[in-house]
Amino acid sequence: MITFINRFTVTGPTEEFEQAFDKTSEFFTAQPGFVRHRLMRHTDDPNAYANLAEWEDEESFRKALQKPEFVAHRAALQALSTSDPNLYIPLYERVARA
Repeated sequence: MITFINRFTVTGPTEEFEQAFDKTSEFFTAQPGFVRHRLMRHTDDPNAYANLAEWEDEESFRKALQKPEFVAHRAALQALSTSDPNLYIPLYERVARA
């Protein structure tokens, strides 16, 4: 399992960014190895977002980024925001006890 975390600072209209991200989300959900993701908006800064995406492995993630169809999605998001993308590997996880 690999986790992709991308922090966005929206420089254009947030509604347009969310629409562009939704289209990008549709693209990724159809890719082999994609598990799930969550887009979140900062509670105090309406222009700050974070995307947390889980993939089965790094190879699947990188193959999705190399697909020609991804170019338009990347361009749309870059026109509306700046980002700080990084990959992480899970070390451990705890859940609440019942």
